Amino acid sequence: MKVYPSCSSRHWIIRRHYRYSKPGRIATEKIIDFNCDLGESFGTYKLGLDEQLMPYISSANIACGFHAGDPVWIGRTVSLAEEAGVAIGAHPGFPDLMGFGRREIQVAPEELKSYIIYQVGALQAFTGKKRLQHVKPHGALYNMGAVNGKIARAVAEAVREVDADLILVGLAGSAWIEAGRQAGLKVASEVFADRALNPDGTLVPRSQPGAVIRDTAKVVAASLKMVTEGKAIAINGQEIPIRADTICLHGDTEGAVELARNLRERMEAAGVKVLPMGVSL
Repeated sequence: MKVYPSCSSRHWIIRRHYRYSKPGRIATEKIIDFNCDLGESFGTYKLGLDEQLMPYISSANIACGFHAGDPVWIGRTVSLAEEAGVAIGAHPGFPDLMGFGRREIQVAPEELKSYIIYQVGALQAFTGKKRLQHVKPHGALYNMGAVNGKIARAVAEAVREVDADLILVGLAGSAWIEAGRQAGLKVASEVFADRALNPDGTLVPRSQPGAVIRDTAKVVAASLKMVTEGKAIAINGQEIPIRADTICLHGDTEGAVELARNLRERMEAAGVKVLPMGVSL
């Protein structure tokens, strides 16, 4: 197995690296962060292939115990990421272990802020430096906040209260990005390697046919198009513009390890550098 080195994180986003190839000429290199949702095991139940996926990614979104994970698994996953040099972020969700955080829950903004502060703070305490790179909401919370500015703002404000240097990760072009900016946070526009998009850029619900893309060739081709061209093909065949600072592959997608390996190799072969979202070259 080829192991890909990752760099330690800092606290700003860079999408392109500029270097002088000849006097008076500037060349650009594409840079992308490759993230995965991990640490979703609970008690005696082992979920996901964290150890096998870790060598291919640059950032890990680690469950914080509300939708998945528990203190023991959080500690194990943080250690695994730190040993691999993978940047760590919190993956907070609704308190919904039974539904894996994929059920919509209506809560007041102040209550939601407390949920986020609690989860981010808990994960941060497990890290060696007591610092995280980013926060990426999970499941139903992520989808609700993408179209509901009140939810997105509550989460962004909670993230800022924990650490104003944290990066807020949200669906490209969604309410998450605007809310993060309004809160004074750094933001990372996220695209998904294995999820279909509606024409408005939102994710096709998992309950609909074709929502999860499992074909390796399609995943790689769509991902490269988003990363290198800034374009995506919606589920109806329409081409839409999209910004990609970080690309996500779900660890519970069928064949996730093979997808991750192929995607990383193809991106690097296309001249795309894979680095944590908080790293400046």
